[in-house]
Amino acid sequence: MKHLLIVEDDPGLQSQMRWCFSEDIEVSVVADRTSALAILRRLEPQVVTLDLGLPPDPGGATEGFALLEDILKLAPATKVIVVTGREDRENAIKAIGMGASDFYQKPLDADILTFVVNRAFRLAELEKENSELTSGSTYSNIKGIVAASPEMLAICRTIEKVAPTDVTTLITGETGTGKELLARALHDRSPRSEKPFAAINCAAIPENLLESELFGFEKGSFTGATQAKKGKIESANGGTLFLDEIGDMPMALQAKLLRFLQERVVDRVGSVNPIPVDVRVVCATHRNVQELVDQGEFREDLYYRIAEITLDVPALRERNGDALVIARSLLKQLGTDMDRPNLCFAEDAVQAINGYHWPGNVREMINKIKRAIIMADGKRVSADDLQLEQSDEDHANQLNLRQVREKAERGAIVQALQNTGFNMSRASRLLGVTRPTLYNLTDKYRIETSTPVSTS
Repeated sequence: MKHLLIVEDDPGLQSQMRWCFSEDIEVSVVADRTSALAILRRLEPQVVTLDLGLPPDPGGATEGFALLEDILKLAPATKVIVVTGREDRENAIKAIGMGASDFYQKPLDADILTFVVNRAFRLAELEKENSELTSGSTYSNIKGIVAASPEMLAICRTIEKVAPTDVTTLITGETGTGKELLARALHDRSPRSEKPFAAINCAAIPENLLESELFGFEKGSFTGATQAKKGKIESANGGTLFLDEIGDMPMALQAKLLRFLQERVVDRVGSVNPIPVDVRVVCATHRNVQELVDQGEFREDLYYRIAEITLDVPALRERNGDALVIARSLLKQLGTDMDRPNLCFAEDAVQAINGYHWPGNVREMINKIKRAIIMADGKRVSADDLQLEQSDEDHANQLNLRQVREKAERGAIVQALQNTGFNMSRASRLLGVTRPTLYNLTDKYRIETSTPVSTS
């Protein structure tokens, strides 16, 4: 959603300027410096039109210049268009020198004003896209993975290191955390990327069919086998085999899979001729495999074979700051797909997203946001539209003042670093603290202060 802030103390001009813009631009109008700064902090408008003659100095420009300085400090990415009278050309030039992006001279001409404002919006959009591409501060470098938290970015860096190798990898984590996306990332970033990616869910196929699905079968090997068929392992030859929910694989099949991993040959059902297969194996499960081994439900030797590298994907509630980043990305993507673009979250929705426990992780978030897109009446999605019900545990956590304070402090620091491209000086000014204080806080919360390096 595009946000425009008009700072103008003349009521007549306020009304004229407000109605110059189409419905896809949300317009806020204020008449003084204090109100302008409040809107700037709350709504983060991409563009501001600023009349330099503001109270208590409506005949001069001191208050307007002071507000311009404030805006450039608090939101350096915001585009400021200075509005002046025809006799104030010197002030307009001075404002451009201070950092304003453009100027507009009165009297009001609706066509020229909308052109100047739309140009500023386009410039802000291009700069934001360029910043995301060069810094990678909001999204990870892995296709399909939206992440800004140190916890998830660490997983992404491990993916980048492991992908070029053929090491067998086990991905663990709760349902809905994106384990298959990570498996596909391992494939896409490997030398096998042009070869097949074959996936099979070991929990979704009945035990009596799973063996033939994995290993294939020969003609006549059982009733209904009218012709030979390759299994998933053979189908992945040269590429990657993804075994999802391997913790649910039956014990009898575990022995056959172990033999394949050791010898890299496939025995089709009903065949006595082993077939060599070259595949990279990636496994995933939401279960604790070590506990399954201890309970005798999973072979220990197979566990060590599939877990040469283990990636433990954190739940969404453990990924500090990621819930809102992912929600905004999904709202933009799903809103476009569902023919409701330009939606944004209301303030109560932002609080609900950050405060919710997300037991179903990203999969649950997708369902909630789809519903909200359908139910939202205007351009803003509310907390009611999302229908996020907090558990007793969530309420208890919110009542712990130390935890609330630390969560808010950490979130503000992460957001400031992202907004400033990990520039510590600018981030400290944005947060209103000194650089040494900011360094102490980033050490305390173990927040990375360097920009992630893209390898794509």
